[in-house]
Amino acid sequence: MSLDAIEYLARHEQKDLLRFVVVGSVDDGKSTLIGRLLHDVGALADDQLSAVRRASKMEGAEIDFSLFTDGLIAEREQGITIDVAYRYFSTKARKYIIADTPGHEQYTRNMATGASTAQLAIVLIDARYGLLTQTRRHAFIASLLGISDLVVAINKMDTVGYAQDTFDTIARDVDAFVKPLAFRAVHTVALSAARGDNVVVRSSAMPWHTGPTLLELLETTKAQNDEGERPLRLPVQLVIRPNLDYRGFAGQIASGRIRKNERVSVFPSGRESRVVAIETPRGEVDEAVAPESVVVRLADEIDISRGDVLASEHSAPQVASSWIAHVVWMSAQPLDTRKSYWVKIGTRSVRATIRRVLSRINLETLTQEPATKVTLNTIAKAEFQGQRPLVMDSYEANRTLGSFILIDPLTNDTVGAGMIDTVTKPTKPSGAVTKSERKDRLGHTGLVVTAPDEPTAHEIERALFDRGIFCAVVAPKAAQPSAQAGIVAITVGKAEGKSFTIRDSSSVSVDAIVQEVSREEQDQDQDPTSSAKPTPSSTT
Repeated sequence: MSLDAIEYLARHEQKDLLRFVVVGSVDDGKSTLIGRLLHDVGALADDQLSAVRRASKMEGAEIDFSLFTDGLIAEREQGITIDVAYRYFSTKARKYIIADTPGHEQYTRNMATGASTAQLAIVLIDARYGLLTQTRRHAFIASLLGISDLVVAINKMDTVGYAQDTFDTIARDVDAFVKPLAFRAVHTVALSAARGDNVVVRSSAMPWHTGPTLLELLETTKAQNDEGERPLRLPVQLVIRPNLDYRGFAGQIASGRIRKNERVSVFPSGRESRVVAIETPRGEVDEAVAPESVVVRLADEIDISRGDVLASEHSAPQVASSWIAHVVWMSAQPLDTRKSYWVKIGTRSVRATIRRVLSRINLETLTQEPATKVTLNTIAKAEFQGQRPLVMDSYEANRTLGSFILIDPLTNDTVGAGMIDTVTKPTKPSGAVTKSERKDRLGHTGLVVTAPDEPTAHEIERALFDRGIFCAVVAPKAAQPSAQAGIVAITVGKAEGKSFTIRDSSSVSVDAIVQEVSREEQDQDQDPTSSAKPTPSSTT
């Protein structure tokens, strides 16, 4: 390799990296903006240009810049972005990684994924329509995810005759909306991505816009990356044991630095040891910094497995099973406080329930409102209860250990993404478990359901189970004790005490059973062993 090539690679490696995400509502021109940016900085290969020119002629356009990022067949057919597309380019000043995210509401989860690692967000606004609800949602999510710098790009200025008053009106609306949000800096730029106005080259059509172009903003924005200066957090992904003499703990450093011979603590156990070796893809080193991937060897034989966290000796993470977080709900099925979900924080997953939904965010006013239901794309604040302790931080302190995803255990779908606000320590109640506590935990009361035959009993069980009800087919003698434990006990034949009786298979009404076990009862705060009067049997 020539000396010139080595010097070029060395200079390229020393450039700082800026990760940014382009967000906004549907058809605001996100993919077109990225395509135009890549084209005007000369970051596209000749074969890419030729392919897009051919595809653009088929569509009857001079050149469709969105095709540089919209690569899926479904995206090109519909003219929309569906999945997150990453593109890379560099200038003399720095290197860039761009995330192009969808604007449709149903793909908000993909937008959150693309923004989760970004340092800067570009929010596009169509000059014809101004600030829309989806634009507000994306800007708020970017703020929640800890993105420090926001660039508001008011696009398609050519469609409104490059009118300054239109730009000023939208800019005022944006300023009022983002003012309460936690952005370090907010910049506003007027542009036309399709025509290239103020993207890389300053526009002669808007002499009234004296601010920098979009590329100038990207070149001068400070790339805030202080993860290496934060306390050490190294979630263990894999224990490597090729032979009896080697035991290494592999993972990506989430924050901080790890040094050879320094003492570290292992959580949740709290055991301490000394680092004897740090191995990386470039060989053994004396020090590694976030976000490097490493294999660490310790001096002591400590029980460490996937999900444990190595941390600095003097700055420990929190170990808790209860926390309050903001959640972006990503499923068409509403959040169900009656069921448990898998919660994945770092490299560990546990089952957890939502104890209560505290509020939801009104995206028009950014105020907290009472929430009775959390549906697709709702941003809510809720309290979580894990079945066992997890190692965590607040999201402000650490992005990796302060964020989590919620997974539906039945479908294995990711249904929500959360950012931890505070870790809570709920008081432990004492004495006998009350009906109210059982109902809060399970989401319903217990009930005995008598079925005419075994096939009908199992049919009811399946239907209730699919509705998130804790239920089981049991023997008649076990029905009442099961119901007292909060379970919907389904039995064949005559059961003692109160029961919900089904005469024949044609009269099965699962909705009636769900309504029965979900209703508020007068005696729900009584001890389950108290002598409440039995109510007459229900018949359907």
